[in-house]
Amino acid sequence: MHRRKSFIRDQRGAAAFEMLIVFGFLGVSLLLPLADVAAAGFQFVSAWEAVRAFGQRIQYDPPEDVTNWAAWKSALPTSVAGYPINNLQVLCGDTMAACSAANSGSPKHYSYTTTVTMSPIILTTVLCASGNANPCSYTLSYAQRFQ
Repeated sequence: MHRRKSFIRDQRGAAAFEMLIVFGFLGVSLLLPLADVAAAGFQFVSAWEAVRAFGQRIQYDPPEDVTNWAAWKSALPTSVAGYPINNLQVLCGDTMAACSAANSGSPKHYSYTTTVTMSPIILTTVLCASGNANPCSYTLSYAQRFQ
């Protein structure tokens, strides 16, 4: 009978059992949401780097004839590092409007956008806007002086 009472007083195994509960709670409530935020941050930074790299290509490799902006625009790639380049516009004149037959000023700026799609596991309601067609897509825009 003496051994049984000593086992009841000795509760060293209780801490090991509680650790499973604490670790499960911390893993689900703290680490998984943190991983969602980190993954979204990496995707956002990767898309921003792709957008800037495309801008540097335009900036440091200008066309030979800047007045023929339509041919130059069609020769550019449509995606960079897996991110699509959307709404590429060459802006002419002092009005900063898209170059066209009506606006035939000198090309001065360019602008474009790309789309980043997040895929969170836990924080869907926090990271995704509910009003969009694709709720976890974000649009990054970029503009730079051409000349």
